[in-house]
Amino acid sequence: MYIYHELLQKSVDGKLRKGATNEVASSNSVPLRTVQRIWKRAKESETRDVSHRKTKNCGRKRISIDENQIRELPFSQRTNIRSLAFALKTNPTSVFRLIKSGAIRRNSNAIKPLLKEENKISRLEFCLSMLEGTPHDPMFKSMHNIIHIDEKWFYMTKKSEKYYLLPDEDEPYRTCKSKNFIAKVMFLVAQTRPRFDSEENETFSGKIGVFPFVTHEPAIRSSINRVAGTMVTKAITTDNARTHINHDDPLFREAATKDGFDIRLMCQPANSPDLNILDLGFFSAIQSLQYKEAPKTIDELISAVVKSFENFPSIKSNRIFVSLQLCMIEIMKEKGSNKYKIPHVNKERLERVGQLPIQIKCDPILVQEVKNYLNME
Repeated sequence: MYIYHELLQKSVDGKLRKGATNEVASSNSVPLRTVQRIWKRAKESETRDVSHRKTKNCGRKRISIDENQIRELPFSQRTNIRSLAFALKTNPTSVFRLIKSGAIRRNSNAIKPLLKEENKISRLEFCLSMLEGTPHDPMFKSMHNIIHIDEKWFYMTKKSEKYYLLPDEDEPYRTCKSKNFIAKVMFLVAQTRPRFDSEENETFSGKIGVFPFVTHEPAIRSSINRVAGTMVTKAITTDNARTHINHDDPLFREAATKDGFDIRLMCQPANSPDLNILDLGFFSAIQSLQYKEAPKTIDELISAVVKSFENFPSIKSNRIFVSLQLCMIEIMKEKGSNKYKIPHVNKERLERVGQLPIQIKCDPILVQEVKNYLNME
């Protein structure tokens, strides 16, 4: 009907002016013959009815695939659309339509650390140690006085990168002597929970510091880039270092109690990156910011990481602490296992309306179940 009304506006005494059908077809992205057919039907019909003449369901039936047939397939045959279509004896287009409609969902699956029974027990004990409040109303600590410290390798570039190009642009040409030896630097990061006042103004970013593991040495030989003796930055590449001190180290305790301080060292459970806000989301966030700088040298890489660390918004790091508390609830539900989905509670919306909690409450029944489980072990 819309096309017909548009044609009427371009007609005079029931006759279309020259080129009117072409204009309507172009503006509505429909074939010219379709516009001409609608105008012809309107002229031949006494009621000027140009509505479609399709009755009930029309067209071929949708290709239906039995869900049980998909469930019975091993995951090794469901790694891409083509292999799944071959296993279902259908075409890839039909599988793509099922994905687009939501009948099949895509899953990015990452390998998680293998947990032994002692690992699971230590994870549960750690979660319980993060609780405070009364037994009838337990909640997680705000963690404003806990500093998370961890290290991570930051690479100069990725092995595989994605770019968006114009049709006439050449593809970027990147080279490296070996993909397994891309320049990298290890950083030690210390981060605690940021603080905000009653009006949501930041009073403390929670950023303690980011420290690169590098040395500065004079260049032994001259090159086109520098002369011999120029100080150059070199990354410390020694890996697999053991823990330097224990939590009860006497020298550390002596230094941690000076000037009225009471600093205690606490180790997170083994094989538990989901119990550290740095591994849970902070590292990946600043790494994505670092890749935007496209560094070429070690000094540029260090500068890019430090800049990304300083520019990372405190409100986002505050959300990671909320995610950590939610993850601990899931760990307690799974009896210490890491087989769970990171819960999403729409933190950005809650933050926008001023309802993002600082401390997440925990079900007292769940807490008691975990305690009973630990007593049985």
